[in-house]
Amino acid sequence: MHLKSDDIVRLEIDFITGEVPPPFSHIFKLKLSFSKNFVNTQFNIQYTDRETLTPEEIVDEGFTMADDYSYKGEIPKLWEDIFKKLYSSSKWSNLKTLGEKGGIKLLAKDIHGKLIRDIPLNQEDWYFTCQDFIQAIYEVSKKEAPMQIRYLEVKKEQKTMVEIVYKFSVRKVLLNINGKQKEIAWERGREIASLIFKPDYDYGLAIEDQPVKNGRYLDCGDGVWHNFEKGIINLDPSFDAKKKIQQALSELI
Repeated sequence: MHLKSDDIVRLEIDFITGEVPPPFSHIFKLKLSFSKNFVNTQFNIQYTDRETLTPEEIVDEGFTMADDYSYKGEIPKLWEDIFKKLYSSSKWSNLKTLGEKGGIKLLAKDIHGKLIRDIPLNQEDWYFTCQDFIQAIYEVSKKEAPMQIRYLEVKKEQKTMVEIVYKFSVRKVLLNINGKQKEIAWERGREIASLIFKPDYDYGLAIEDQPVKNGRYLDCGDGVWHNFEKGIINLDPSFDAKKKIQQALSELI
């Protein structure tokens, strides 16, 4: 029998990538305490098995030689409800150890001192929630600025600039269209972000300066512009991610 989510005062979340090769393979651990008006957080991420790779091979995949990271501090309290609701809605395997494919396992402790160790069946829900929380850690610790996505339409002499800023620490999405700002629903913003990271991007064709020629362009958060016509490539022939992205961004406009 699992704990009542309202009674949980501590969560420990362990993740391992399993059969994923380096430099992508890693482990992370989150320790979360809920007894104060913030989420008391300890976080550690460590990349594994990189001793078999050269520095050039690691950098070529978009990593650095210092990707391991640790954090200890406070994250806004709104995250407490998110984790407790996820715990309450989860189904469980009743297993204690992860298999070769890796994944997430949990330890939960309640106000009565009862401990439960288990592996959730809804692994994807836990993984993506943890990824969002880790992004919140990076924001709060100033390791990274809030994620920003930019979309530019150039038609004749008219330009439409769309900027979307994601504040993971407080789960807010700010939309700016040609200088006019408003907030959109977090879930809607995350849907757009998930679409944007589905295709592949040809950085050999990307440009740093803001485009002036007619077309549609996307900066997916790395500060360079990709042309929808020739710099963005669908990876799945059965799913037109480019079209979906353009539709979603056009709806915002």
